[in-house]
Amino acid sequence: MSVKTVNTEELRSMSSTEGLVLQGCGGELKEWIDGINGLFKRSGILLEDSEFKEDDCYTFKNGDLTCLLFPFSDDISIDLGKMAMWRLQTHQDLGGTWFSDYVDNRLGGFIKENDSPEEKAKPDCALIGEDGNIFNLMGIASRTLKENGMANEAKEMCERVRSSGSYYEALGVIGEYVNITSSEDMTEDESEGIALQ
Repeated sequence: MSVKTVNTEELRSMSSTEGLVLQGCGGELKEWIDGINGLFKRSGILLEDSEFKEDDCYTFKNGDLTCLLFPFSDDISIDLGKMAMWRLQTHQDLGGTWFSDYVDNRLGGFIKENDSPEEKAKPDCALIGEDGNIFNLMGIASRTLKENGMANEAKEMCERVRSSGSYYEALGVIGEYVNITSSEDMTEDESEGIALQ
């Protein structure tokens, strides 16, 4: 087994995990894990023959940095006070930080497990008064979702619209993802933004 590679969105869904993140881990990841285990055992941070196993750790890229996440689990006995002191003393060199702090400060926070397209804030989308062709409306709604950082929802919506059995069913699907408005309902800034596009 080897270190699991994850992306930042996967990290944001790991709200039940806590651990230590080291930043700027170049070279062989196994060497980093072996080195940290040895150092922590000598320093009395890892207790009772505990150690971080390679296949329990995660690696990810954020910008140009390769990072390692050493997750805490019930199988690992740690002196958290000593680890906290070590983390503070080595932060300048290793960028050590708690996983929860890293996600909050670098990745925009954890994604709630019960998030779904219906529960996320739906963006306003001026469809009233537009050409009523369902594919035209779908295109406008898709563009609105993408502009609001909801590209996955845009893709899902388009797939559902295409497989709809009727015009009104397809319109209902669009309404699950965006708030259908007219251009008069939108604020001046939003209207100007549409006019400029």
